[in-house]
Amino acid sequence: MPATARLVSTGRYVPPIEISNDALRTRFAHLPEFVDKMEASSGIRTRWYAPEDWAASDVALPAARQALEKAGRKPEDVDLIILGTDSPDYITPATSVVLQHKLGAKNAGTFDIGCACASFPMGFAVASGLIATNPALKTVLVVGVYMMHKLADPNDPMIYFYGDGAGAAVLEPGDVPGFLNAASQADGAYAKHWGIYSGGTAEPATADAVAAGRTKVKMVERYPPEINHEGWPRLVRRVASEGGFGLSDIDFIIFTQVRKPSIELVMNDLGLPMSRTHTVMGEWGYTGSACIPMALDDAIEKKLIKSGDLVVLIGSGVGYNQAGVAFRMT
Repeated sequence: MPATARLVSTGRYVPPIEISNDALRTRFAHLPEFVDKMEASSGIRTRWYAPEDWAASDVALPAARQALEKAGRKPEDVDLIILGTDSPDYITPATSVVLQHKLGAKNAGTFDIGCACASFPMGFAVASGLIATNPALKTVLVVGVYMMHKLADPNDPMIYFYGDGAGAAVLEPGDVPGFLNAASQADGAYAKHWGIYSGGTAEPATADAVAAGRTKVKMVERYPPEINHEGWPRLVRRVASEGGFGLSDIDFIIFTQVRKPSIELVMNDLGLPMSRTHTVMGEWGYTGSACIPMALDDAIEKKLIKSGDLVVLIGSGVGYNQAGVAFRMT
């Protein structure tokens, strides 16, 4: 009987520099009512930045340390680090290996997952599969980190969304049911809608590309709202069906924290009360690859999730990529 991955602990990091909506109202004074409209449509009231001389690995480090401390584990106990982000330290090497060194996890292997804001549930699922098939794997650290504001043009109004942050989880094998199942879906037809389009092999960075702003993150075309409004419920239903449980069996569900009204709409579609979900974008902004583990840690801290609860995580990111995972709190 293969081991089942169980969630042992979580951690998060919110950096110290607050960028309030009032600060953005001043910055974008030439766009009357822009911030008011964005606040109403997203629920985001503020966001937090790390110091400008930090990299994503520096933001990830305190969250990783906190998760390990809560688990009663030392960095050298970690066998594997899986890190999800689309705001990495470098194109290469992987940010996970930079974090491994800074953390002092000298016995850990590492790799990055790059499916944007769907990276954490995907990382959770991959870690669970590896634990089930590799008896030597005892402690896996899964991290989501986001520092997109540093890759954005400060004068681009879409910087409204980006907040820095990190979330982490420790997974270990257990005898009681933990991880249940996972599913994912994607549509690469939307790959050109939102991204950083210069600096890779499709368009290596040049002076002209930098001058044109193509090395900065940019929304070229808006995503149709149905990508999340229809895609999230479809993915939840698939996870439930393939996992052998009903929607009403879900005790708690956390979605990518980009728009609170979208979460309200989807919860209504699923027939679940808002008391079974949690939102953090109001206080921390959109923290992308980090938002799901940050919201999960906050919900556990607030005792919104208890032992035995069936929890579902649904991530959605540019590309587009969407991933879901279901597990029992143990």
